[in-house]
Amino acid sequence: MNLKRISVDPQICHGTACILGTRIPVSVILDNLAEGTSREDILKSYPTLKPEDIDAALAYAALLTKERQIAIETGIQTIG
Repeated sequence: MNLKRISVDPQICHGTACILGTRIPVSVILDNLAEGTSREDILKSYPTLKPEDIDAALAYAALLTKERQIAIETGIQTIG
């Protein structure tokens, strides 16, 4: 898990987790992946990104899910 590619700096994007050396929030990468955008298309849309940045964004998200649980309304039951 390479979290060294993630930066959290109050002076950049109001402290939102971003890819190091960019102003691309981790959440933007995750939103794109969640919508079904391919890695290749994300890399084309954000030419400063590298494949390992996408891996780092996923690793960061995985780490967050170990620390926090969010209730999700499914219509049948609430998970969390």
